[in-house]
Amino acid sequence: MTHSYPAVLVSLAIGRDAAPSLEELTLLAESAGCVVVAQVEGKRAAPDAALFVGSGKAEEIAALLAQHEAELVIFDNTLSPAQQRNLERLLKVRVIDRTALILDIFAQRAQSHEGKVQVELAQLQYQSTRLVRAWSHLERQKGGIGLRGGAGESQLEMDKRMLTDKIKRLREKLKKLQRQRSTQRRARMRRGQFTVSLVGYTNAGKSTLFNALTHAQAYAADQLFATLDTTVRRIYLPEVGQITVSDTVGFIRDLPHTLVAAFRATLEETIDADLLLHVVDAASPQRFEQIEQVNQVLEEIGAQSIPQILVWNKIDLTDMTPQSERDDCDNIHRVFVSARTGGGLEQLRSALGEAALRHKALLEAGLEPPELTLAAHESGGESPTII
Repeated sequence: MTHSYPAVLVSLAIGRDAAPSLEELTLLAESAGCVVVAQVEGKRAAPDAALFVGSGKAEEIAALLAQHEAELVIFDNTLSPAQQRNLERLLKVRVIDRTALILDIFAQRAQSHEGKVQVELAQLQYQSTRLVRAWSHLERQKGGIGLRGGAGESQLEMDKRMLTDKIKRLREKLKKLQRQRSTQRRARMRRGQFTVSLVGYTNAGKSTLFNALTHAQAYAADQLFATLDTTVRRIYLPEVGQITVSDTVGFIRDLPHTLVAAFRATLEETIDADLLLHVVDAASPQRFEQIEQVNQVLEEIGAQSIPQILVWNKIDLTDMTPQSERDDCDNIHRVFVSARTGGGLEQLRSALGEAALRHKALLEAGLEPPELTLAAHESGGESPTII
């Protein structure tokens, strides 16, 4: 997708309110470099099999395309290959869905070699389901000696096989990179360092908070998916010495499963952490839904049992004040901060120090922290994800 494309956004509500997702889709489109010229909302009991939106709504979209001279239509929903092809034939412009948009943003933002490999793998997995007979070059090929396709193999079949081969090579490359990252993690574990991973909904301010805590220069911007590659730094706490802090990719509603799978190597920084700082945009009207979405992804990657501290960020945009709150076990489980102004950072550092000391004491006692977390939950103690 080219930058500065005038785009029409479409959000079809099927048993839910379309407004919040359309707002998020607008932020996604702008993050990808689009200029949103029109928005279309609708409600249906079920998607139209051929066009997803139905013929009447398709005509409305076509009129808006002509009126604004737009070149792109972005759906907040997931389109089947057939629906996408039918819409493009009818509207005479490129049509993409939410998954393709997120993949495009990831492709633009990935900086590390590992991140680029992960994005390419996710894109190819997505494209492999979109190889449909939409191009004129998909006629039957002649067979013959030395032709890899074999007698009568179609261009479509050759394209599929080439994609399959490339996906296999990328997976092997990713496994090698995963082994390298795993070696680095084991080295940190042997040093006995307490590890903290920042997680949260995209644009919650994780990278800004990471920079404020570690004095790093990680890229931070007021846009969705500003940071894709994991950044790891060490900070010193007077109570415990050095601890390791990592900043990870932001989560989002309906994160494409291909990305969850492809970015597993990056998210393993989260799986292996001793503590999660779950960063929340305190100023967002959807903050509770976003907390739930993050916890769902954490469960998908097997990180749901890791202790959490909820960090309510951006309180400078609200009437909240810097403070920390304790649970029934007298552990700090929620801290209110402003990474931009620095308010509440001392309370957060104190919370990290307490958590690191508690973790050390448990290890010395021969009790793994996840076991304590489960034991506290089973005995009626407050779960670290309760807000």
